[in-house]
Amino acid sequence: MVHYQSTRGHKDILSFQDVILSGVAPDKGLYLPDSTTLEKLANLTQEDLSYEDFVKTIFISLDKASAKYVDDLAIYPGFENSPEPILKELNESTVVMELFHGPTKSFKDYALQPLGAIANRRLEELGERGLVIVATSGDTGSAAIQAVKNSKNIDIVVLHPANKVSEYQRKQMTSVIQDNVLNIAIEGSYDDCQRIAKDLLSENPFGRRIISLNSINWLRVMGQVSYYVWLTKQFTAPINVAIPSGNFGNAYSAWFGRTHGLPINEILCSTNINDVLRRFIDKGVLEPLVTQPSVAPSMDIQIPSSLERLIFDVSSETNSFYNQLQTNSKARLDEKGVDGLKNVFSSVTFSDEMITTLITSLNDEFAIIFDPHSVTSVQMALDNDSSLPTVAVATASPEKFGNVISPLIKDFTETKIEEKEQYLTLSTENAEIIEAIKAFI
Repeated sequence: MVHYQSTRGHKDILSFQDVILSGVAPDKGLYLPDSTTLEKLANLTQEDLSYEDFVKTIFISLDKASAKYVDDLAIYPGFENSPEPILKELNESTVVMELFHGPTKSFKDYALQPLGAIANRRLEELGERGLVIVATSGDTGSAAIQAVKNSKNIDIVVLHPANKVSEYQRKQMTSVIQDNVLNIAIEGSYDDCQRIAKDLLSENPFGRRIISLNSINWLRVMGQVSYYVWLTKQFTAPINVAIPSGNFGNAYSAWFGRTHGLPINEILCSTNINDVLRRFIDKGVLEPLVTQPSVAPSMDIQIPSSLERLIFDVSSETNSFYNQLQTNSKARLDEKGVDGLKNVFSSVTFSDEMITTLITSLNDEFAIIFDPHSVTSVQMALDNDSSLPTVAVATASPEKFGNVISPLIKDFTETKIEEKEQYLTLSTENAEIIEAIKAFI
């Protein structure tokens, strides 16, 4: 039986049933399995299974207790077509994996569709109505809403930074007007939204079970590990992966798969001008700065929450690291941790000018329009001089960023969402947000 423990040492040990509905641990750490059979995944074969059924076998291999919840469950109900990722070869050593053909045109659908379905089933089993609180830098919010909007057992509150997501991203969230959906624009950064969500998850002032669908929820990792398992089986040799990195959940999933037997060699993480992750990878120092708005808003993050699981994996001093961060506004990874990152991770920072130039140049070269996030992973993959193939993860459809792409590419027609919007705009004060949520539920 697999058990789940906090990265910061809290003594409570959770089962799969518990971790489905968990957010942050009471000590504000994140849950990780203390044992796993993931190494067997390298030997799994898809054979005649659909992608959905293959993912179910992966979930069960990760934790047999999941079988009770996924065996007869539609875990990708929002996908109109098969959720199997699409691979496009750019040249003999570079491949793009498109993960944006789900209901919200973002890779987030791959983890949130299963998580929403499983969470609803677990709440039904308990006879409870849950409250989901989600912070988003752009894509998670709409994917979470689509995952639970038809749930009979879940209300959802989404916090996004006001005026810091694209118009399309905002309207994907705020045009869903239903009794169980509340959108709040926070007058601050994504990191403010994330801090508020974590506070509410740990303090729970609502008298309801609160659930996180952010990447702090372990099932998000399970859903994302699944497409890396599938991906490695499309190649006869080990591969490198290049990933646009925001909250680090996608990159951590690749790392987790790698450390448990998947043939992934290098993990390349691109950043925008908010380059806290590149500096961390280069020097082992996490030093958040003031968030700068960019043309790639899903990467406008200073404290990537999923980074904590990586720090736990490579260092024995997770607690002291985050205490140091809270006290000094920066923290240094110990020597053991820095050594654990070497030869696996690398990172490149892309300015807004570089991103917009790449949108045009990559379209000229390959006749493909990439969104402002995916161009960074594609360019990293193209620049990688490894003898192994490199797969660039394309995380979002260009449709979501017409405001950036339309001025750059003449034949691109911006997609508009014309539906009525409904959302609140609030300050970063917890008390104000709590009152709004109490009125909602």
